[in-house]
Amino acid sequence: MNVHPLNPHPPVPALPPKGLIALIAPAGPAPLDTEKAIQWMHARGHSLRIFPGVYEKNGYLAGSDEVRLNDLHAAFADPEVKAIICLRGGYGTPRLLDRIDYDLLRRNPKPFVGYSDITALHLAISRYAGFVTFHGPLLNADLLGDKQPPTVTSFFSLLQGQSKAGSVLSHPATYPLTTVEPGIAHGRLLGGNLSMIAATLGTPYQIDADGVVLFIEDINEPLYRIDRLLTQLRLAGILAKLRGVLVGDVAGVDVEALNRLLRQTFEALRIPVMSGWRSGHCDPNLTLPMGALVRLDAEAQTLTLEQDVVV
Repeated sequence: MNVHPLNPHPPVPALPPKGLIALIAPAGPAPLDTEKAIQWMHARGHSLRIFPGVYEKNGYLAGSDEVRLNDLHAAFADPEVKAIICLRGGYGTPRLLDRIDYDLLRRNPKPFVGYSDITALHLAISRYAGFVTFHGPLLNADLLGDKQPPTVTSFFSLLQGQSKAGSVLSHPATYPLTTVEPGIAHGRLLGGNLSMIAATLGTPYQIDADGVVLFIEDINEPLYRIDRLLTQLRLAGILAKLRGVLVGDVAGVDVEALNRLLRQTFEALRIPVMSGWRSGHCDPNLTLPMGALVRLDAEAQTLTLEQDVVV
């Protein structure tokens, strides 16, 4: 099925040269080497504004719900901020979803970047604010974690507008991809952490799967739990709505066993499925535009942008 969805998400303003980047912590806490973070951004031409919750710790949360929510709203509302990146994942993002001012976000679209627990925000922003966001590196684990160069190259290429409509997103040849099910799919790329996608089912923030090329990744989940999560999505009717599937890193799971499970899960749906994409809890960690129209060619093993994601 090669018909585009009727509601593609609009692009967001590009991160300009010397643009100010906000750092927030909507999920878990982590120690931050402030000087290292500021110098890292300055070395790449950008300044960094660190919001208060980054320095707070409330058990397994980075500050109270109020602090983390206020930082999210303030970062989007601040006209000087040109992009927002998250400190880390962990847990806590879903606690904010029913309290977010989505009208505020819709009025102030800008690149928003994160993964893992941050998946909850990608899904909610997609549904209720309706602009492109970015499944991409966290500050601590990825940008300051000395991950392989494609992590940073992919991040800036998408946020600064170097990857435009028609661009084939680059994937390092040293990490082979697998065609699980052949075919070509056109649709909105959406998803993220599989556990988080499943956790939002039955809520107003669950994934809107119509016309979607689903992206999934995970960590610390053995194969039987991946099976259980995919089965949950199937029984909830999510998988039947998809145009295609892009599988990122599923850390700790044998690749051949994972691909067997993927074939068992998706072969009856007759949609293209490609696995091995280096996005998620992995090194390198490539950035993906959530909500953007893409073309997935599982046989040619390519992922192509079919719209500009920033302007």
